[in-house]
Amino acid sequence: MRPELPALVIGGPTASGKTDVALQIAAKVGGEIINADAFQLYKGLPLLTAQPGPEALGKIPHQLVGEFSLAESFDAARYLALARERIASAWEAGRPPILVGGTGLYIRTLLYGFTPGLPGPDPDLRARLETLPLADLTGDLVERDPEARLSVDLQNPRRVIRALEVCVLTGKPFTSFRDRAEWSGAPAGIWLSLEREVLHRRIELRAKRLFADGVEAEVAGVRNAIGAGAKQAIGFQEVCDVLDGLKTRHEAEQQLIASTRQYARRQETWFRKEKSLLAVPPEEAFARAELLIRRKRLPIG
Repeated sequence: MRPELPALVIGGPTASGKTDVALQIAAKVGGEIINADAFQLYKGLPLLTAQPGPEALGKIPHQLVGEFSLAESFDAARYLALARERIASAWEAGRPPILVGGTGLYIRTLLYGFTPGLPGPDPDLRARLETLPLADLTGDLVERDPEARLSVDLQNPRRVIRALEVCVLTGKPFTSFRDRAEWSGAPAGIWLSLEREVLHRRIELRAKRLFADGVEAEVAGVRNAIGAGAKQAIGFQEVCDVLDGLKTRHEAEQQLIASTRQYARRQETWFRKEKSLLAVPPEEAFARAELLIRRKRLPIG
């Protein structure tokens, strides 16, 4: 592995089966799973954020899963520091770390570090931007950086604010800092590539299970203590609308399915561009991941 990322990466869009593959590999090598999903960091919403269940958590050590208050905020810099720390601790404990998740920004930051010249967060500027309507923020961002229409999730306030923050602080388009790094050497891991119809069915089944498993009670228990970051979790607003009588369960379920499919498409776009990760179908994932581990001389049980 590259010295700055001595871990195997298993990525992919939501509902692609990353967790199952990672659990198999971790069991095989005696490894430890490091979460790379922005919303699984939080405690209090295990159903909504599709965190590993108690059985999986009991069998395989997990890091950065359900550890942080819903009121806390996260960015790539904080995640990078924490993930590097946990990766090092896993090696010290003799457990090969396996980085698992679908948040492309977090994975890319671990793979390449920060882009030269990219400024860190400015708390005062962010505080001002957070008071503005999303439509105003989006309009300002696109005016400063027209290419942001294609590469920034304009429905995600956190992403829009960060991109606009960079524009304001540097006087340059946010997209001018993107995708400059090039990967060289052996693959860092894999990402799960599914047929579109298969992935859509999996997303639909997951959404229906959420309501059957009691996601309404889960959200009701934390909605008054959740911060702006965690509120962006897909499905949170839809469930709140059901609780408030603004939508039926069926309406919320259909909206959740549509939003999740859109998010999965954005994830797939990111993974296709990531040269450090091999695209593999789920049925080949375990074998390909095991081969990468052997090539990197990680211990195999």
